[in-house]
Amino acid sequence: MYGLVASFAIALSSFDHADFDRLLGKYVVEGMVDYDGFAADSAFAGYLARLAAFDPSSLGRDDQLAFWINSYNAYTIQLIVKHRERRSIRNINKKLGLFKGLGPWAEKLVVVGGKRYDLETVEQGIIRPTFREPRIHFALVCAAMGCPPLRSEAYRGADLERQLEEQSRIFLLESLDKNRVDAGRGTVQVSQVFQFNDYAKDFGGSDAAIMRFVARYHPPGPERTLLESGTAKLEYTKYDWTLNSQEQARRLRDRQTAGR
Repeated sequence: MYGLVASFAIALSSFDHADFDRLLGKYVVEGMVDYDGFAADSAFAGYLARLAAFDPSSLGRDDQLAFWINSYNAYTIQLIVKHRERRSIRNINKKLGLFKGLGPWAEKLVVVGGKRYDLETVEQGIIRPTFREPRIHFALVCAAMGCPPLRSEAYRGADLERQLEEQSRIFLLESLDKNRVDAGRGTVQVSQVFQFNDYAKDFGGSDAAIMRFVARYHPPGPERTLLESGTAKLEYTKYDWTLNSQEQARRLRDRQTAGR
């Protein structure tokens, strides 16, 4: 009897994201998503059903955060799949050029533990205030080219620290169209990920604090020195709301090739 109770307790305190991990590995390449692949794969619907039935409150902190990040990313994919949108998430729930209600992020399609949420509530009402982790802004992917890249693997509590650090480093150092430092000009350009809503608060609340956060991921050198000083001029790069699909990425490459 004790063995059965112990096994049940273990089951309640864990959640296996292996299905989502396989799906991401199959349908996400260099951050770009094959939405048609997700739509046609029954394993995706099965994973969403498992999220809908599971209460993550029984998990430890890192497992809970990994669960909610995966849920946000999976249901964002589901939002695109459901509406068959292939150009921009901002086209969803939009009429006559205006969002219907609060747009795509207000649609109550997220189901977790038998409760229904919208994506806005998952991010702003659950993840941000509960975990107070600024790096989630590099892990939550809103289906746009301007977002950080979607990982080709699911987040896991045991690996969460490494995964969040990798996401931060990739986004801040390798996405030069979004984040760059010009030590010669004394300017720092960062993604609007640092600016939307009141996200700046998560990074310290000031231009100087944002630059010092970014400095953590730069190697020693003039760029890091400038960032740590907090005295540079901070500018925001334009956010690209084009869908982060493999199809749109191919179109972009074709246009760039044709323009050479």
